Amino acid sequence: MSMSHCLVLYYSRYGATAEMARQIARGVEEGGIEARVRTVPPVSTVCEAVEDNIPADGPPYATLDDLRDCAGLAIGSPTRFGNMAAPLKYFIDGTSSLWLDGSLQGKPAAVFTSTSSLHGGQETTLFSMMLPLLHHGMMILGLPYSETDLLHTASGGTPYGPSHLAGTDSKRPLSDEEIRLCRALGRRLAETAARLSPCLLYTSPSPRD
Repeated sequence: MSMSHCLVLYYSRYGATAEMARQIARGVEEGGIEARVRTVPPVSTVCEAVEDNIPADGPPYATLDDLRDCAGLAIGSPTRFGNMAAPLKYFIDGTSSLWLDGSLQGKPAAVFTSTSSLHGGQETTLFSMMLPLLHHGMMILGLPYSETDLLHTASGGTPYGPSHLAGTDSKRPLSDEEIRLCRALGRRLAETAARLSPCLLYTSPSPRD
């Protein structure tokens, strides 16, 4: 089994969570490991995936192999009444085979979210995504207060994982603090994965004479 990347997996409705995923992926690569970004399709009211197997644009849809082969995982979702969105939960609910064979045990994991209001359920949404990761035996990473943006942010940001305040119209861009916290989480995920599997670190090509 090859574990060459950290997987950044998300569902996004209006684009904010997708932008957070891109910033986290950038942090992962700053930490010296390849980032693989994947999303999940929407679901219908009867909880079936309703999109084509290949999205029209953006990252590909995640597969179980993406999870099985990752060295670290970050998952993100907009908040839905203090919980993760149904499309992401639907995908995670289909990972029983990985739970049975222990594919994710001992790997580092992290979570991130976006909400329309400052007290709109950011932290409970993060916790809702942590629970299945703990059942899989993953090691949860948060953000330490050495990331001083946690002390000063007037938008998103929690010690449990990055968050974004998108506004009631869901159009507010990520603040500088939110971007820095996303990248910090990505770096932390990469650095932890590298400590657990040192062979993951990029090796720079030798300069030519």
